[in-house]
Parts: sequence; structure tokens; C-alpha cells
Amino acid sequence: MDLYKEILIRLLEKEEVQITFPNLHIDAKEMIEIQSYQALQKIKAILEDDCLEDAECFRKIEEIICLFEEMGSDGGTRHDFG
Repeated sequence: MDLYKEILIRLLEKEEVQITFPNLHIDAKEMIEIQSYQALQKIKAILEDDCLEDAECFRKIEEIICLFEEMGSDGGTRHDFG
């Protein structure tokens, strides 16, 4: 069975692949722009909160990192706060 899979993979890797979502009415660029704008709105609201002490600011930075994680990104290796 492994030989069968190897031959099939080799044959299919040369073929063009098209993926469609027939009920999706916006393209990937629009989806990314919408998600990015929503994230920027949330980050702006966090940064505009002038009544924060240092510890609160730290928590707000954590919120921003978590927001990126929610979108599928991450805080990199520096997001290991405990």
C-alpha cells in the first residue's frame, strides 16, 4: 500500500489544485483586512486607556499578545510570562 501512495502522491503533485468555497462571498484579502481592522480597533482601545498603572499596562500588553494569538499569530519566544 505504501508504493501505491507514493505513486499517487508523485502523480498528484504535478496537478493544479483549486479549492473553492461556494457559499463564501468575500475573498481571502477582504477576510484578512476585516480581521486586521478589528484587531487594530481593539489594540487602539487598550492603548487609549489612560487610567492604567504599570501592572495594568503589563496586563494590557498581555491582552494585545493574546489578541494576536486569537488571530492565529503568536507573541514569539518572548511571550512566556509565567
